[in-house]
Amino acid sequence: MKDPAFLFYPNDYLGGTMGMTFEEKGAYIELLMMQFNRGHMTPHMIGQTVGQIWDKIQDKFIRDENGLWYNERLDVEKEKRKTFTDSRKNNILGVNQYTKINGKKSGHMDGHMTSHMVNVNEDVNVNKNVSKKEGKIFVFPTIDEVKKYFSENGYSEQSAITAFNYYNVANWIDSKGRKVKNWKQKMISVWFKPENKLQQFKKEKMMP
Repeated sequence: MKDPAFLFYPNDYLGGTMGMTFEEKGAYIELLMMQFNRGHMTPHMIGQTVGQIWDKIQDKFIRDENGLWYNERLDVEKEKRKTFTDSRKNNILGVNQYTKINGKKSGHMDGHMTSHMVNVNEDVNVNKNVSKKEGKIFVFPTIDEVKKYFSENGYSEQSAITAFNYYNVANWIDSKGRKVKNWKQKMISVWFKPENKLQQFKKEKMMP
């Protein structure tokens, strides 16, 4: 049976649609729902659904090897949801990765505990945005993680918010059109500038 739901992250949505009109946001949601229900989309499907607004939101989607359009984040979330629900089913059945490897079933508690440990890790990762490319996994940071990183290094919260929104609205693609592979390194090289320092750090630096 098809899973009727996927996880939705309001803060990521707000950051990713900043600058869009209400009409564009509605069209974006419509296409996400269509992709969830019908899979990757043909240009005809898109045109019938959102018409000319497609030109305004096309950068939120990419093409697969068959030329069909899809939102990469949604595909990732659907796969994560499937992995999670499958693990829950195995949990109920008392089946886990060890029973498969050994070719025999362990007791119900063994299966429950092992699967539960796997699910804990999956629950933690549910709040992450994952993009795979050439075998490497880049985990998109949350705005709170970015603000914390800036604060720990003596930079202002406002500069952290500006930096986060800059990359998040572009699906973590930088100004040169390249996907960000290490967000902390990107923040250091681009955003850790004197003008973004917290006031107390500026004063400390000026003191003899």
